Amino acid sequence: MAAILEQAQQRTQGEPVEVRFTPRGRPLAVRWRGRLWPVVAEPVHEVGQPDGTGSMDDADVVVDTPAVKAECWRLQVQASSASPLHTLEVRRQPGRNEWLLRDVSGE
Repeated sequence: MAAILEQAQQRTQGEPVEVRFTPRGRPLAVRWRGRLWPVVAEPVHEVGQPDGTGSMDDADVVVDTPAVKAECWRLQVQASSASPLHTLEVRRQPGRNEWLLRDVSGE
């Protein structure tokens, strides 16, 4: 697992991932680099500017606006019960169905 995290830290911006959702729209798992990573904690959802600059923490949060904005999720994932937790930030640009990896961190 450490090797996967090290690789991820070398290249994360813009790497495509597949996000699986419940019927209510809550992320269940992320398929990344051929592995399924189940979401193991409450996900953080934000909607912000579509330019992709900055981190999710400084994204402009949208309230009652008709403008289409980028969608972001911060997800804690774990490959197995014995493996360490990782936090993935994924982002989807307006008008696109593709999710892109924005950042990876380990705990």
